[in-house]
Amino acid sequence: MHALTLASFLFFTGLVAFITWRITRRDDHSSTSGYFLAGRTLTFPLIAGSLLMTNLSTEQMVGLNGAAFADGLSVMAWEVVAVIALVALALFFLPRFLKSGIATLPQLLEIRFDKTTQLITNIIFLIAYAVILLPIILYSGAIGLQGMLDLPGLTGIESSTALLWLTVWIVGIIGSVYALFGGLRTVAVSDTLNGIGLLIGGFVIVYFGLQAVSGGTGIMEGWNILKESDPDKLNSIGGSEQQVPFFTLFTGVFLINLFYWSTNQQIIQRTFAAKNLAEGQKGVLLTGLFKLLGPLYLVLPGIIAYHLYADQGVRADEAYGHLVFNVLPPYLTGFFAAVMVGAILSSFNSALNSTTTIFSLGIYKGVLNKEATEAQVVKSGKVFGWIMAIITMIIAPLLAGQESLFGYLQKMNAIYFIPILAVVLVGLLTKRVPPMAAKIALVGGCLLIAAGYFVPPFTLLPQIMHEFHFVALVFVLLVVVMLIIGKLRPRETDWIQQHSGDVDLTPWKGAVPAGIVLVVLVIVMYISFAG
Repeated sequence: MHALTLASFLFFTGLVAFITWRITRRDDHSSTSGYFLAGRTLTFPLIAGSLLMTNLSTEQMVGLNGAAFADGLSVMAWEVVAVIALVALALFFLPRFLKSGIATLPQLLEIRFDKTTQLITNIIFLIAYAVILLPIILYSGAIGLQGMLDLPGLTGIESSTALLWLTVWIVGIIGSVYALFGGLRTVAVSDTLNGIGLLIGGFVIVYFGLQAVSGGTGIMEGWNILKESDPDKLNSIGGSEQQVPFFTLFTGVFLINLFYWSTNQQIIQRTFAAKNLAEGQKGVLLTGLFKLLGPLYLVLPGIIAYHLYADQGVRADEAYGHLVFNVLPPYLTGFFAAVMVGAILSSFNSALNSTTTIFSLGIYKGVLNKEATEAQVVKSGKVFGWIMAIITMIIAPLLAGQESLFGYLQKMNAIYFIPILAVVLVGLLTKRVPPMAAKIALVGGCLLIAAGYFVPPFTLLPQIMHEFHFVALVFVLLVVVMLIIGKLRPRETDWIQQHSGDVDLTPWKGAVPAGIVLVVLVIVMYISFAG
C-alpha cells in the first residue's frame, strides 16, 4: 500500500516538474517583465488555470471542506459569491488595471495618489503575506498531507510536532525553488498542469465518497441517502449561528470576495500578464465558470465526511484528509497527494512570487536603490523571497490548534482586504479625492478592524453584529471619510488615467453576455438549494 502510494506520488510530482521545465526552459527570467509578468504573454487557458490553482490550495480543500463538515452547504458562499467578484474583475477592474500597464496593485495607487500611498500598501501586503497567507498555506498543506499519505506510518516519526515541522519545511523549500528560479510563467504553467489534476482528483473523491455512502450501490443512491439523512446540511441559506449567515453574503462576504478576486496582488498578478484585455477577460470569466463547480469538490466532500465519520470524533479540519485516505484506492491516493502538493506549491509559489514582485519593484527599486538595473531588481526579489520563505516556514507550524482554519483565514484577511479595497474603489471612481484620504483609510482601516478583533471593549461590536457585518461597516465608514476629505480638501486638478500603451485594450465581445449568464447561474444555485 505505502509503496504504491509513494510511487504514484513521486511519478506525478516529477512529471509536472519535467513538463513545466520543458515548456519554460527558454523563457526570459532575467528581465523584470519576463520574471514578474511572464513577458505579458499569458493567454486565457493559462490565466484561468493559474487563477484557479493560486486560489485552490489546501486551505481551500482542507479548510472549506472542514467548514462544510461543521456547517453544511451554506459555506459554498466563498465559492459561489466569488463568481460575481470575477465578473466585476473582468468588466470593471481589469480594463483599468491594464490601461495603466502596472505590475503590482500598489503601482496603481502611486499613479492615482502618490508614492507614499504606494509604499504603505506595499508594506501592508508584505506583512499580511508573511504573517497570515504564506504560513496558512504551508500549515494546511502539511496537515492535509499527513492525513492523506498516513505520514506517521510512512516515515516512522511518532511525534506529530516533529512531523509537522518536517513536512512544512520540505514543501516550503520545493515551492520556493519553483517560485524563485522560474518566475511567473513557470508558476502559471505548473499551476495549469496541477489544476487539471486537482479538478479530476476532486471529482474522483466525490465519486468514491458517494459510493461509500451508498455502500457501493451507486453515486445517485449515495446522493439520495445524503439528502434523506442530513437535509439541513444541504441548505444553501446559512443560519445565524453558522460561519456564513445568509445576510452576510451582501456585506462582508461579498466585500472580502471582491477584494480577493479583484485587488489581491497574489491573484491578479497573472491577469496583469495577459497578452491583451480580451485574453484577460476570457481567462477571468472561464475561472468564474469553474468556481460554479467549486461546491461539488470543495463542499460536498465535507458533507460526505460528516455523514461517514461524524460519530468517530474526527475534527473538522481533519475530515477531508480522513475521507481521501479511507475512500480512495492506494494507486489513486498517491496521485491525489501529488496533486495536493501541486496545489500547495502553486498557492505558495504564487504568493511568494507576488511578494518578491511587490518588494523588488515597490521597495527595492522604488525606495532602496532607485538606479537599480533589471538584473539587480530580479536578484533582490530572489534574495528577499528566500528570507520570506524561511520566516514563513518558521511561523507555519505555530498555527497548530486553530479551530477552523478557513474561518481564521477569512477573519484575518479582512484586516487588510477591506481598507485596500476601499482605497482602490474610491481611487478609480473619483477624480478629486487626495492622497491624504487614501493614507488615512489604509492605516485607519487596518487599525479599526484589528481593534474590533483583538482590543476590548471594541471586540463587542463584531460579536453583536457578526464580524462580516462589522467589516462591511468599516468599509462604508472608510469610503465616506475619503469622500468627505475629497470635498473639504480636494486635489487641485482632476485625475485622468493615461493609457500606458503596454496592452491592447480591445475588449472581448462576449464578456458582458458571459458575465450576465454567470450571475444568473449564481442566483439559480442559491434558489435550488434554499431550505
